[in-house]
Amino acid sequence: MSRTAEVINSIKRMILDGVFRPGDRLPVEKELAESLGVSRGSLREGISALSILGVVDTRQGDGTYITNLDVTHLLAPMGFVVDLEGRGDARHVHAVRRLLECEAARLAATRITDGALQEARTLLDEATRIAAETPHDHERIIEIDIKFHRIIAAHSGNSVLVGLIDAFAGRTVRARLWRSLHEEGADWRTHEEHLAVWKALAAHDPERARIRMANHLLGVEESLRGLPDDDTRSTN
Repeated sequence: MSRTAEVINSIKRMILDGVFRPGDRLPVEKELAESLGVSRGSLREGISALSILGVVDTRQGDGTYITNLDVTHLLAPMGFVVDLEGRGDARHVHAVRRLLECEAARLAATRITDGALQEARTLLDEATRIAAETPHDHERIIEIDIKFHRIIAAHSGNSVLVGLIDAFAGRTVRARLWRSLHEEGADWRTHEEHLAVWKALAAHDPERARIRMANHLLGVEESLRGLPDDDTRSTN
């Protein structure tokens, strides 16, 4: 194991052990390097890597602090893994997304608030208006789609699940936009599927919410068969 890796693992371990907590300022460089038994150069490299990972935040002239350790932010590098896998077959990415979001819908059905339900319904009402226009704003339709799914994920009560879904969401935009542009009636079908999910959530019915979400996302996956080869290799 390299000295830089030792720095990364040591600081992570201290966070897990409660030595450092979110918002804490790390000791000065000389003191921290000595306590870890590494050179100041290795320490700087380790701190730089932890900064990229979202674990620490270095403030010029002030020092280095532990971040709030937000799960969504910490899982952001997962997006690169998704990009790598999506190059071969985007359907693999969408299949994992379906597993995550079906579970999120099931959990959210028992936790979602009236305010969140109203927010989601307002988005769906806007989508209805846009879909009725000719031509309509496909990009705004996709924005609404993403926001709708994020509301559901946010009310799953599982921060790790939220972070994973967020990492996958941005990687499926191209396929969703392609479906909106090229499949006749796709926006209306998506709206009806979203509305079915919303009704299940409003009824606080976990199993129905899961099934409705699965039905919706299977439709998206099936549409991938019509994407040009270049697009199936990328899900951005």
